[in-house]
Amino acid sequence: MFFSLRYAFLISILALSCLETERLAAAELPQDEVDALNLITKKLGANGWNFNADSCGEYLPRVRPTDPERNISCNCRTENNTCHIVSLKFKRFSLAGELPPELIQLHYLESIDLSYNYLNGSIPSEWASLQLKSISLLANRLSGNIPSYLGNFTSLTYLILSSNKLDGNLPMELSKLGNLTDFRINDNNFNGSIPDFVKNWKQLKRLEMVASGLEGPIPSSISALETLTDLRIADITSTDQSFPDLSNITGLTRLLLRGCNISGEIPLYIWEMSKLRILDLSFNKFRGKLPNAITTETLVFIFLSGNLLTGNIPMFRKGMTMDVTLNLFRSSSMGNDLGGACMDDLKCDKCMILCDPASVQSFPFCTMNSVGGQQTYLYMLAQVHEYWHSLYINCGGQNVQINGSTYEGDGAVSGGAGLFYQSADEWGLSSTGDFMDDNDFQNRAYTENVPSLNINELYQTARISPISLTYYRRCLENGNYTVSLHFAEIRFTNDNTFNSLGRRLFDIYIQNNLVEKDFNIEVQAAGAAKPVTEIHNATVTNNILEIRLFWAGKGTRRIPVSGVYGPLISAISVDPSLEGIEIQTVSFTLKQIKAATDNFDPANKIGEGGFGPVYKGLLPDGTVIAVKQLSSKSSQGNREFLNEIGVISCMQHPHLVKLHGCCIEGDQLLLVYEYMENNSLSRALFGHEHQLHLDWKTRQKICVGIAKGLAFLHEESRLKIVHRDIKVTNVLLDKDLNPKISDFGLAKLDERDKTFISTRVAGTVGYMAPEYALWGRLTYKADVYSFGIVALEIVSGKHNMSYGPENQYSCLLDWACHLERNGNLIELVDRKLGSEFNRVEAQRMIKVALLCANASPLLRPIMSEVVSMLEGTRIIPEVIPEPISEDLRFKAIRGHQEQTRSLRERGNQTILDRSANSSSYLCTDDDIWETDTESNVLSNTRSKQHESPGQVSTSILPVTASSSTSVQDLFDIDINS
Repeated sequence: MFFSLRYAFLISILALSCLETERLAAAELPQDEVDALNLITKKLGANGWNFNADSCGEYLPRVRPTDPERNISCNCRTENNTCHIVSLKFKRFSLAGELPPELIQLHYLESIDLSYNYLNGSIPSEWASLQLKSISLLANRLSGNIPSYLGNFTSLTYLILSSNKLDGNLPMELSKLGNLTDFRINDNNFNGSIPDFVKNWKQLKRLEMVASGLEGPIPSSISALETLTDLRIADITSTDQSFPDLSNITGLTRLLLRGCNISGEIPLYIWEMSKLRILDLSFNKFRGKLPNAITTETLVFIFLSGNLLTGNIPMFRKGMTMDVTLNLFRSSSMGNDLGGACMDDLKCDKCMILCDPASVQSFPFCTMNSVGGQQTYLYMLAQVHEYWHSLYINCGGQNVQINGSTYEGDGAVSGGAGLFYQSADEWGLSSTGDFMDDNDFQNRAYTENVPSLNINELYQTARISPISLTYYRRCLENGNYTVSLHFAEIRFTNDNTFNSLGRRLFDIYIQNNLVEKDFNIEVQAAGAAKPVTEIHNATVTNNILEIRLFWAGKGTRRIPVSGVYGPLISAISVDPSLEGIEIQTVSFTLKQIKAATDNFDPANKIGEGGFGPVYKGLLPDGTVIAVKQLSSKSSQGNREFLNEIGVISCMQHPHLVKLHGCCIEGDQLLLVYEYMENNSLSRALFGHEHQLHLDWKTRQKICVGIAKGLAFLHEESRLKIVHRDIKVTNVLLDKDLNPKISDFGLAKLDERDKTFISTRVAGTVGYMAPEYALWGRLTYKADVYSFGIVALEIVSGKHNMSYGPENQYSCLLDWACHLERNGNLIELVDRKLGSEFNRVEAQRMIKVALLCANASPLLRPIMSEVVSMLEGTRIIPEVIPEPISEDLRFKAIRGHQEQTRSLRERGNQTILDRSANSSSYLCTDDDIWETDTESNVLSNTRSKQHESPGQVSTSILPVTASSSTSVQDLFDIDINS
């Protein structure tokens, strides 16, 4: 009986359907709408389209996502057997006309979809008389403002305007769109802030404002949108803001708040959202720890790259992918301490490296996935068997022979949101991110060209990535290399179709240095499907070369289809560079040195350093050198000296003075360095006759360069070095005013921890860290302190010790701390710059300098962090110094100043004049002080053999290593107060 009733019901439904079909077939469009339709399509640029009274219901379906789609929907339930057009969809036809004002002649029109065309112009004012419920103009060339009359379309549910060139503010009238469910304005040029009136869109389910041009902050009123399922706001400029309250929006499936300058902790309720599938909070300023375990059943992708998260990396369930690159996680996780030891000891065959910026400098990524419930840490090191000298990769393709070189293909490497691949030949790649809306959760991550493209086979494939694509070569012989990056934009076209509207912009980093900002393949190649090669020089110092392409959110996202944005590269070739190797590290003869310096002619003397005089020389091949003449009575044997020089000569970095070689002959110990045309930073800043005009851009370059040089010495070099005498006289400038650190590595090697420990614990008054000056405690943080002082001198143009007892402040640092407390740091900037400086960069540099010069070494950053802060890629933490410890920095200086004044009153004022205004190539003897770490005393290290006849010894106090004089005696400080 039940089946009989059901069968009868189905028969009746089919009968009614047939009757309705017959009725609709008999219905026709009125002639005025037919005429209007033909006029509209002609205005759109659809040549050859002709419609008639029977066009109602015409539908051209698409088979593939890239096929065009045409649909004319009508309402035929009207009197007189007449139909009226209610919906038009002309999608992916590359129509090259304009938006037709004649649309108003379709009085019953409710929906218009003209997505993926080539339309230009603005949204017509004539449309104001319509009552549209759905508007989609995605991916065109439209310009102008959003018209305010759209606010009168109170029944509007869909408004999609992404990937155009619209500008202006969002009109207040849009606040009246209470029925809106989908609002997308990505990839435009709007002005102003995200409006507070979005709170009125109580029915909204999808909100997208990615690279829209709007500024932050995200309004707190967004919490009223409780029906949201998809929220995407990204790449907005904003002051620091807290996480918006989303606790009431429990139905979210996708949440993207990337690059919004959000600080604080990630709210715990985020991890409890029961429907959330994709979470992207990358490139903000989130702090704190993640939960011990992330067990949300629905979460598939978690992207947290580029934040300040700390603690351990959490456990996560099977099938989940998490990207936690560029954070501050500990090197141990889940109870396994695998980080530091593995990086320091390459003897293990498979070392799983965790995210520890301090110990894994060359692997700043930590992308993970979970297979079978087991976490896999994707950066692994294999035992080093041999060193390589080149690299050739056909990205996204197969092996191919080009000009006698085999480019190894990675086209067989499957994709994924957390892809990591390591070849047997010690190179690898990683890719992070997810292409949203492409319905491909596997992310094949490479794309082939259209076969008809007539380009070299090397450019017929390319690998792409949603966010970050990194290639690296391990076990590369140290030295200079030429890196050739091969590109061709094979996803966009050069014609007048919507496929040509795609814009791909990304940044290129080589060895963590930004070499291309907003790189656009089409612009550089002058069109799509045209090869272009970008050539850069790179220095490899730790046997690892890293090339990273990073998408910063700019460009289009859905042209020609979803999932083709992000960095794209066709091939990579790396070859040894012939530049910079004219001189190898060699042993010179004394005869060669004398010939180069005209027998040490006083006219060639360019400085007097703490280790001896420095002469300019000229080799027979035309190479200009600097020869440093060390003390002829060295405490070291020649063999030990040669060993140290050999190690120092291997320390090659763009911001270290290169040591070409040495000479050991008789009682002569000579070092041969590259010649620096612009002498020292001290002379450039403070010299009277030779002072240079350093504009702000140059000062910024110098400061960052010094930081990079120190970061290499401390963290990147295989053998770590503490310089212990960083100051402006030990920073030299080449012909292009690039800074290079001198006098590093004159030290001996502690075999136990592979760290250089100086045979002389030396420093300079005004630059020495308090814990080093007072107690002889030496760490890398002593150099960080000295760098802070140098940075203050660079930004201010003043010497740290240019203050005396008659001044209110004891030193430049004292004054800077005072300005910081009063919120007036800009007053520190060198007045010679006038208004010609970048206020943001200047304030940033001063804040970083003060952080480095903190009295507590624990609160000082490491130098790689300093580089990131100066470049604006890492926030500067706010540190409030303790008043007592802060004062220790100045008590010693005040004591030194009092002693200086006392000696001057006794007629010895010429002895202690500072060397800041000297034109010497290196530091002067007066700058050098020696600390005996066992007795905690300071003594002057000037050798008596260098004193002129009748010259008085410059020792402030007759203190020796055996002296009982204490730090308190020397500086008159009660260190217990």
